[in-house]
Amino acid sequence: MKKRVVVGLSGGVDSSVAAYLCQKAGYEVIGLFMKNWHDDSVTISDECPWLEDSNDAMLVADKLGIPFQTVDLSKAYKAKIVDYMFKEYKSGRTPNPDVLCNREIKFDDFLKVAESLGADYVATGHYCRKESFTENGTTRYKLLAGKDKNKDQSYFLCQISQNQLSKALFPIGDLQKSEVRKIAAELDLVTAEKKDSQGLCFIGKVKLPEFLQQKLKPKRGDIIEVDSDHSVYEKKKIINYEKAISLPVEVLAEYSKPYHYNSTTGKIVGKHDGAHFFTKGQRKGLAVGGTKEPLFVIETDVNNNIIYTGQSKDHPGLNRNCLKVKTEDVHWVRTDLKIKPGESLNVKARIRYRQPLEEAQLICYNNGLFVVFKNKQSAITEGQFVAWYHDDELLGSGVIS
Repeated sequence: MKKRVVVGLSGGVDSSVAAYLCQKAGYEVIGLFMKNWHDDSVTISDECPWLEDSNDAMLVADKLGIPFQTVDLSKAYKAKIVDYMFKEYKSGRTPNPDVLCNREIKFDDFLKVAESLGADYVATGHYCRKESFTENGTTRYKLLAGKDKNKDQSYFLCQISQNQLSKALFPIGDLQKSEVRKIAAELDLVTAEKKDSQGLCFIGKVKLPEFLQQKLKPKRGDIIEVDSDHSVYEKKKIINYEKAISLPVEVLAEYSKPYHYNSTTGKIVGKHDGAHFFTKGQRKGLAVGGTKEPLFVIETDVNNNIIYTGQSKDHPGLNRNCLKVKTEDVHWVRTDLKIKPGESLNVKARIRYRQPLEEAQLICYNNGLFVVFKNKQSAITEGQFVAWYHDDELLGSGVIS
């Protein structure tokens, strides 16, 4: 009897080819489009942002000759993703909705719908791979980077569990993007030349800044520039990598914290419409000219509605090499490799999508996990995810505190 696979058809080329490859591999395939948003109070135009994608997904299913239906997950998406996003931005943190969407929607609510349809697996168009092995009678699953290094999306799956991974298929993980488009063109799929989505996860053309501005009210405040040689930087937050493992937890905790600023730290150079609209490392949208080097956001203070900035990407306020993940925010995909308090692990890590993997060490204490990078990192941002790897395998991740 054929195994049944439900493919999350997004209306893009990647999921379209994923569905075809599942069909080619001999699975019984069902196409399912997730409708995640229809709140008319949050739109950026008169067009329906998900309608075109839904129609393209339906056309692909028809072309492949597979059953197709739409599932409305908008209630779960609003509660688990959108409300959380607004809460985080309002508090001055920067969440990653795509990581959350995979953990909370695609491989939770969507998976449950798929299982109610008798599915053995859920397949997606992610550029990543899965392998398994059995040890002492237990089957364990590995989440591996996609073969196309420019498109590797393992980072977006850094929060999924062994159980979720056991039910997942990533059919295009061994392919290059160009190969995916070639297959779609040969099949004459409507999505073959379609541009990749730049909007929110499974919502469509909605851009994040516009989305936020309709829920978070504008609030005029100061943009303050901090000189790179200010006394606040006398003690640089760069740890000696080789000595990190022997440092007391209090020292690591101090180095993992961002610099503290106040309204007298620098000079007012402009105005903004709300500190909660900005994030660390941001360059665009400040509308401040006349500086020798470009201005970057180095910190946001949502309580006092102040944005602190510094000139150039090398500004000390942007760079440090230690961060902390609270114990409750540490997640291991490979639970069998989890380290305990007092232990450390050498890894490769990244703090954002498409960032090259950097040499780092995990140092575990009772009150959390510290990630110390060999090289300084730009714009370590609270609320984002740090993910750690061994070679091509993603071992775990955590929310930066």
